[in-house]
Amino acid sequence: MEKSTVIDKVKDIKNIIDDLSIKVWENPEIAGEERYASSLFKDILKNNGFIIKEVNNMEYAFIAEFGSGHPVIAVLGEYDALAGMSQKLEAVHNPLVPSGNGHGCGHNLLGSAALGSVLAIKKYMEEADKKGTIRFYGCPEEETLIGKVKMIKEGAFEGCDLALSWHPMNANAAVYKAYLSNNSIKFNFTGKSAHAGASPHLGRSALDAVELMNVGANYLREHVIDKARIHYTITKAGGPPNIVPKEAESWYFVRAPHRKDVEEITQRLYKVADGAAMMTETSVEKKLISGCYELLPNDTLFELTHKNMEEISGPEYSEKDLQFALDLQKSINASQILADMELYGQHGKELEAPLHQGLVDKNIGKNVNITGSSDSGDVSWIMPMNCFLTACFPWGVTPHSWQATASAGSGIGLAGMLYATKIFTGIMYDLLNYEELVKKAIAEFKERTKTNKYRSPLS
Repeated sequence: MEKSTVIDKVKDIKNIIDDLSIKVWENPEIAGEERYASSLFKDILKNNGFIIKEVNNMEYAFIAEFGSGHPVIAVLGEYDALAGMSQKLEAVHNPLVPSGNGHGCGHNLLGSAALGSVLAIKKYMEEADKKGTIRFYGCPEEETLIGKVKMIKEGAFEGCDLALSWHPMNANAAVYKAYLSNNSIKFNFTGKSAHAGASPHLGRSALDAVELMNVGANYLREHVIDKARIHYTITKAGGPPNIVPKEAESWYFVRAPHRKDVEEITQRLYKVADGAAMMTETSVEKKLISGCYELLPNDTLFELTHKNMEEISGPEYSEKDLQFALDLQKSINASQILADMELYGQHGKELEAPLHQGLVDKNIGKNVNITGSSDSGDVSWIMPMNCFLTACFPWGVTPHSWQATASAGSGIGLAGMLYATKIFTGIMYDLLNYEELVKKAIAEFKERTKTNKYRSPLS
């Protein structure tokens, strides 16, 4: 069966993934609470002949498997939402539920496209009697950067040869570099309470320690690499001001392009915390909440992904979609829209085109770095993995915004999702039919990790 025929049949499962995506969008669940979404995904896959396997100690993670033999291809799906991102399908900020959850990162699309592709490739494998194993991975807790890290620790990815991933964005691009490595740490300081007016000399303020740590962290920023990020919130600051705070807590993220940099900066931040505790005669407990890696590039899979994106027609937006995109852009600063377009090499393109309908040049895609963090990066350190983006948001719309939530529930997001489904399907077709691609990707991965092995942030 020709590849074009296989991809064309993706239209037969369009209604399934559209319906799934909208149901997940309408019922957003934050990380660690994805009961409804994971059940929907499992039911569809089970009803379509996949064997469902649970992941130890993770209620909402699962594996759905079809086929036998090699290659064993992992397709990553996510379905968690974000707190505070609720939004109606409107071009003005109007939450469905005040301060409610919403799919501001488009994971309703992310998981649904992955599911659609494994349904499509399964049908091809059955008709062509094709050897190989397809695994859909239901991955919860991505927004807390911990789900796949825990799945790796539980051995969920053992036996896989390669992994495939994507993310909704505002451009169509194969991605070579992506994600900042990250540590999420809470610092809990404990002091001694006292009456702040009558006997302040008997108190040891945990809040003073938090504030002094923040001052030290501010000075540390001057002496780390340019692309590192250190940001924090104060999550516990004591009670009434007439009581010297016995307990206070700050929450830090340390990000950098490479895991080794994050680990080094984290150790220096620990020293800042220890110093703050020493100055205030308090104690400090450091708790690593989560940590994740950057994407490890793979030239073979990058080239294969870009080739498939060239071969397959991009998203098809309706006039209604284009108008909605223009309306959403009215809430965004024009400089932000231009900056987005320039990032992906769209210099001089017409501003009246609110959605990317081409393909980012391969050389530009190879140098664009997605500077958020994701636990998908960890998977790329245990096997070869790709990453690509499709235009599910208008130019200027960033993930983790109400505009992204609105886009993800609209025809804009569904069009980008369908394109992603086709790309996944095309890549899997090539991997199943051309063994040398699999061998080349694995050989490259082994060479890249020969002296730099994965070590779980949770170890």
